[in-house]
Amino acid sequence: MEEKPRYSRISDILDLAIFMSSRIQGVTISEIAQRYNVSRRTAERMRDSLICIFPQVDEIETEDNQKHWGFINYSIANLISFSPKELVNIEQYQRRTTNKELKEELSKTVEKMKSLNKKNINKIEDNVELFMQTEGYAVRQMPQYKISLDSLQIIRDAVQHSKMVEGIYHGKKRLIEPLGMIYGSKIYLIAREKKKGKEIYNYLLHKFEDMKLTDKTFDRGDFDLQEYTNKSFGVYHGKILNVKLSFSPELATEASQFNFHPTQKIKKEKDGSLTVKFKASGNKEIIWHVFKWGSGCKILAPVELRDEYKKYLEESLINYSS
Repeated sequence: MEEKPRYSRISDILDLAIFMSSRIQGVTISEIAQRYNVSRRTAERMRDSLICIFPQVDEIETEDNQKHWGFINYSIANLISFSPKELVNIEQYQRRTTNKELKEELSKTVEKMKSLNKKNINKIEDNVELFMQTEGYAVRQMPQYKISLDSLQIIRDAVQHSKMVEGIYHGKKRLIEPLGMIYGSKIYLIAREKKKGKEIYNYLLHKFEDMKLTDKTFDRGDFDLQEYTNKSFGVYHGKILNVKLSFSPELATEASQFNFHPTQKIKKEKDGSLTVKFKASGNKEIIWHVFKWGSGCKILAPVELRDEYKKYLEESLINYSS
């Protein structure tokens, strides 16, 4: 692996202190190596360097078979500050969200972050304003879905403590087992429904009414939200497809900068075109995305997805012409 300059190693050690302090169970040597793209031996040296600076770093007992390292009865809060750019990232997201309650919550979060930097607040405010003036965003015209902060908190508590939630969805009383939320143009609640067994469903959170946290607990098993989302193109789930797309030479450069899916593999062809392969479910969302690229994007595989896209185009043309 490439040797980093000294200033980078120092900044990595400070970042490691924050990373380690943010984890209740600490971090493993493997996690350090992966985060900083270094060998295991270098990761061990980084841990040892941190221990020299902070003697409070020690091994933390966990239930797994790996050694975890973290801070014991010590906080590095006084060493942490937020840069104007970090504050801008949150404020930009706060501007973009269409959810009124989430917008309000993000605004309060920024206020708390600024209060931690009270000594430099004037300088921070000036820099934040400068960033905001030079980094605009496109207004997206879309429906605004009202979701109360109480509902969000109920789901968060339910996920954290594996407790079931009652609520009305499409006019029916449901007893669900929340597993997580996916944020997009809408907020989707990922959950199992008690009477339907182990099948996992995507619910539109804004369509729930009268949500209540119950005392009934459930076993979430080995469910992993990131792994679940990686299987789909967007939020829809179904049969996993081996998708192969072709982009024309005119679109190749732009497409090569695009993150289509975590499993994607990109290949530049001799004629200048670009081939993108990935495994995902969600026929409709894949088709809608391909449509955005126009005639310069073609579905090469699977055949059934290509035929479905062709049918979609034909029906759209008929409806437009009639």
